Amino acid sequence: MQRISITGPESAGKSTLAAELAAHYGTVFVPEYARTYLEAHGPRYALADLEAIARGQLAAEDAAAPQAARLLFCDTDLLVIKIWAENAFGTCPAWVEAELARPRYALTLLLAPDLPWAPDPLREHPDPAQRWHFYNLYRAELVSRGWPFAEVSGPPAQRLALARAAIDAQLSS
Repeated sequence: MQRISITGPESAGKSTLAAELAAHYGTVFVPEYARTYLEAHGPRYALADLEAIARGQLAAEDAAAPQAARLLFCDTDLLVIKIWAENAFGTCPAWVEAELARPRYALTLLLAPDLPWAPDPLREHPDPAQRWHFYNLYRAELVSRGWPFAEVSGPPAQRLALARAAIDAQLSS
């Protein structure tokens, strides 16, 4: 079973794409645990909350893995926690960094923030320049870590096609 991470800035369509890909490949996806956590605890957070979210995300992935077919789609990953923590608090917990050093995903899909902003009380950065700033941070991290990734952009149908092509290439390699 291979895990595929879907990452990128807020309102880039990660949740929608994760559900579409899981349906297409006949498997399951792991929703973003941060949403569940923040809906239960409120939108304000501290670094300790980000650590709890990171642990919850990993636990949700591990719990979903036995139900997955050959692929498990993960709507977000610890890279999001790293960038979120560094942006909000200027630091990332050492154990998150250590987890990021361990290979976990066969492929990461990096979603561009070129979709219209979808307002949500749990989202923080509606400014397009900020969204692209975060996209560039994700991209730089993926490149520096040498992780296999594919950039996904454009309207919804194009995004799905680009993602499927990248996944199919990964599966055939």
